[in-house]
Amino acid sequence: MDKSIASLSEAISDISDGSVLMIGGFGGSGAPIELIHALIDRFVATGSPKNLTVVNNNAGNGKIGIAAMIDVGMVKKMICSFPRTSDPRAFTDKYLTGEIELELVPQGTLAERIRAAGAGTPAFYTPTSYGTELAEGKDVKEFEGRPYVMELWLKADFAIVKAEIGDTHGNLKYRLASRNFNPLMCMAAHQSIAQVGELKTAGDIDPEHVHTPGIFVDGVVEVADAKQEEAMIRAGEEYQATGAT
Repeated sequence: MDKSIASLSEAISDISDGSVLMIGGFGGSGAPIELIHALIDRFVATGSPKNLTVVNNNAGNGKIGIAAMIDVGMVKKMICSFPRTSDPRAFTDKYLTGEIELELVPQGTLAERIRAAGAGTPAFYTPTSYGTELAEGKDVKEFEGRPYVMELWLKADFAIVKAEIGDTHGNLKYRLASRNFNPLMCMAAHQSIAQVGELKTAGDIDPEHVHTPGIFVDGVVEVADAKQEEAMIRAGEEYQATGAT
């Protein structure tokens, strides 16, 4: 029952070539930067994992996190709402040369597709995107005189997320807005890994404060003093992979 993991490299060791990988966060809020960078280190050292489909709210920023994953060539496809950020060069450069695919999904639809997967709902209807290119080829039905577009659930092989506090049974508590996509992604993925600022013994988190129950989490690794994406970008930091596994 103890789901604690000793190191970042061990935490991401199961992620394989061609996986669909959900990465939590809304911009840098709730983004598991250290897990992402550990994954990049493994790729640089071993050439794996590659050809990843990454699901996130955006397509990375600057030269860190998801942007750094894209920059080194790990990502085959992005599924996101906002491919443009304050510094989207990593994604833009590869997209313009055809090196990366993009599936653009409205933000609310993205969240609901992920939630639907966690709830076991294969499809749902939404008015969002009707009459636009994003609805082309999709089933449309009318309800109460209004057209709705059918959207499919969005499942993943793996999810990596960040929480403020976790316990050894995998229960997670997020800080403020960092909750965002993280709980939904844990539910929608076959295997979920969380980095937490503080790892507690099972039972030390008040049940009323648990945002993601441990049943949806497969591993927890403690990362004290985790870095914040926006602070790194303001400082002009660029992630340099160590190649360590």
